[in-house]
Amino acid sequence: MHIVTLGLNHQTAPVEVRERLAFKGEDLPAALRRLKDEADLSEALILSTCNRVELCGISQKLDLCREKMIRFLEHYHQIMAHSFADKLYFHKDADAIRHGFRVASSLDSMVVGEPQILGQLKDAFFIASESCSTGLILNRFMHRSFFIAKEVRTKTRIASCAVSVSFAAVELAKKIFGDLKGMKVMLIGAGEMCELAARHFVNQGIDQVLVTNRTLSRAQELADEFSGIALPFDKFRDHLDQVDIILSSTGSPTYLLAPPELAKALKKRRNRPIFLIDIAVPRDIDPQINALDNIYLYDVDDLQETVTENLDQRQQEALRAETMVDLEVDKFEQWLASLAVTPTIRELRDQIRKISEQELHKTLSGFPDLSDKERRRLEAMVNAIGNKFLHHPINYLKSSNQCDENVPATTIRKIFHLTENELE
Repeated sequence: MHIVTLGLNHQTAPVEVRERLAFKGEDLPAALRRLKDEADLSEALILSTCNRVELCGISQKLDLCREKMIRFLEHYHQIMAHSFADKLYFHKDADAIRHGFRVASSLDSMVVGEPQILGQLKDAFFIASESCSTGLILNRFMHRSFFIAKEVRTKTRIASCAVSVSFAAVELAKKIFGDLKGMKVMLIGAGEMCELAARHFVNQGIDQVLVTNRTLSRAQELADEFSGIALPFDKFRDHLDQVDIILSSTGSPTYLLAPPELAKALKKRRNRPIFLIDIAVPRDIDPQINALDNIYLYDVDDLQETVTENLDQRQQEALRAETMVDLEVDKFEQWLASLAVTPTIRELRDQIRKISEQELHKTLSGFPDLSDKERRRLEAMVNAIGNKFLHHPINYLKSSNQCDENVPATTIRKIFHLTENELE
């Protein structure tokens, strides 16, 4: 039996290829049935996200496995294989196990340490499990993937550092204010960067979001999303004293905020600090504001410096995580190896038991006057001999995990004339 993975991701294929091979969640049960049938897999799972499409399964034979899985993608999506085949990777056995653990731990993600992939993998496994497409091996493989992902997240700092400008802004605000609960934030501009930052702020417990934009309807739309308040663009300066954090990202050719306006707001706030994040290019906020006491102004370069430092730190943490993954791969390979020899061990024990019972029956039939106690002693002796006889062969099988394929099991089966079932 072999664990196999065929797929493509953001590193191997552009989005126009990935989107053509993507699977809709509601279509996965039927797709899994087709994948198992057309690729001759005993178990199967499909992971489809914006950054990757992967087919994972258990194959008895590898010779045509890759080609069958490619053919499945070709037929299912009705796309000629030559348009995507060169973008695919194919992993088997230890490489497939390592890849799966790295994906779950977000070591293979576009942003190392991001948490979304683990949830997406759990969703994919749930659908495959509910569709009866997984079995003993994939079930264990997925649960070990979830385990190592949790270990990486809790025992390293791979996810503790901000690696986006919007999240870096939130992290800096936490350094200034500590707990952000009860704080108020103003967004000047309603573009994507402001929206992303607002999401991060709300997740940290911000009490209220005020939004202003040159187009009031867009400000209202974004404010509604966060149960906030929309402000007319020509009136937002009247509310500066009410907020603790100001994030600005517009296309204004001139400064929107100058020192006198912030000095006035500080006086109304009795000098309680204000944190300003200017991620606009050109800048929205006059840098001379930094001269005011209790004003903390960061521009996009300041934030980018934080992001770069944190990316470097994540890479260092990723090296630690890779070592953890390698150890878990070894453990899983040992489990697979033990699984492969289990039928042989079972048959060995059955054979010895049957031989012992037959010979014991012949012996006891010649001694009808033996007491029950004497009979039990003879039975115990025969069982002990059988167990001692099997001790070394079974240890040999269990300790031969590093041998190629099923050589140890095949050797034992030949020596003991076990059933001639071919081991795959």
